[in-house]
Amino acid sequence: MGRLGKEVAGQVISFIGFVGVAVTCGIPMWRVTTYIGANIVTGQVVWDGLWMNCVMQSTGQMQCRLNESVMRLSRDLQAARALVIISLIFGFIGFIITFIGAKCTGCLDKDSSKAKVVIIGGCLVIVCAILVLIPVCWSAAITITDFQNPLTIETQRRELGASIYIGWGSAAVLLVGGIILTTSCPPEKPMYGYPPAPMYPYAGPGANPATYGPVYGPPPSRTYTASGTYMPGKPYAAPTTYSPGRYL
Repeated sequence: MGRLGKEVAGQVISFIGFVGVAVTCGIPMWRVTTYIGANIVTGQVVWDGLWMNCVMQSTGQMQCRLNESVMRLSRDLQAARALVIISLIFGFIGFIITFIGAKCTGCLDKDSSKAKVVIIGGCLVIVCAILVLIPVCWSAAITITDFQNPLTIETQRRELGASIYIGWGSAAVLLVGGIILTTSCPPEKPMYGYPPAPMYPYAGPGANPATYGPVYGPPPSRTYTASGTYMPGKPYAAPTTYSPGRYL
């Protein structure tokens, strides 16, 4: 898969995870309570969410109440509201940044700059996944602990709602999308600190005119006669004679 294909795949997967986080934040199904009394008519389902609580009667009527005060929520839901909002902000910014550094856009000129921008966007998507994973796991742990507590009243036993499962799935999808974006186009760096060798275009075979110059050969060798006598290659001059002197 090429660089463009990885970027498109990472963006699509990240967008799906971002939509899942938005659904997790919006629907009031973090905790679900099902209560059935002595008569089936008295049965009701209670949904607890970050923004509202809803009660559905067995007759089909639903009543929802907005949580105007954050203090009315439990500690895990208070932290979940803040972390999910921050997660949405990080996910949105990371998703937009990936378009700025995409290969098919012309916002940046250099490929290395585009690669770095896409990697930053992928890192923000991964941070978004971690931020939504923390409150989902925290709320699930508290819900399971309260459900298994023998002191908890039967009508107050909470079960895991659909938002918890959607949050887990969205976090997994965001992690996959962020990893694809961070590994799709790493910037090219010269090895061992040396710049890459320049590339010269090949012009094809051309004329190679021969160059001529003086050629230096060995000196002329001495000649030998057929009779075996030695004759030097140049005339030999006899040394000058000196008159004998007298030495004292």
